[in-house]
Amino acid sequence: MVPHILDLPATEPSILLLGAHSDDIEIGCGGTVMRLAQRYPQARFVWVTFSADDAREAETRAAAARLLNGSGKLEIRVERFPGSYFPHSGAGLKDCVEGLKRHAPDLILTHCRHDLHQDHRLINELTWNAFRDHLILEYEIPKFDGDLSAPNVFVPLSRAQLQRKCEVLVDCFPSQRSRAWFSPETFQALARLRGIECNAPEGYAEAFFSRKIRIAL
Repeated sequence: MVPHILDLPATEPSILLLGAHSDDIEIGCGGTVMRLAQRYPQARFVWVTFSADDAREAETRAAAARLLNGSGKLEIRVERFPGSYFPHSGAGLKDCVEGLKRHAPDLILTHCRHDLHQDHRLINELTWNAFRDHLILEYEIPKFDGDLSAPNVFVPLSRAQLQRKCEVLVDCFPSQRSRAWFSPETFQALARLRGIECNAPEGYAEAFFSRKIRIAL
């Protein structure tokens, strides 16, 4: 595939990362976050997790710090909305997302629209409600429901970047290690498939869905 360069502001671009639960951002776009931090070392990252207890919050903070590795300016916000009940907490969640407009993001990474997890799906809907003139990329999460689809945006990863992402996930999220799907093999397999689809140089990629992009010529 012919590569296209993501052209964010050179000075302190604002990047908003939205995840329903601890580990969503890391699974869906952890490799891309690393690449963004490398390309834009002055970026401002706003990392928002909407559901976590104290232990899961600690996992999120540890993973974010390792993925960014000191690059950029990081603000982590961890909310306490009850997991699996997001549709019943709609008003509070909407207020929370609306409040994120103050960060004036140049790029938003959020859950994809067709995700079968109700919490993920609602965060996507609220993202588009609040941010109507922004560059939004929707990441995917592998799960039992089998809702993977055909993405249209790809970010190639090197073997080393994918390995680092897997190490961060396993090391920083001990609460998830007992889950059958939470393994390096899962994350490597999906990255390999997406790498094939976009002909990534080293064979691995993260994939996203973009509903609309305006191209300046």
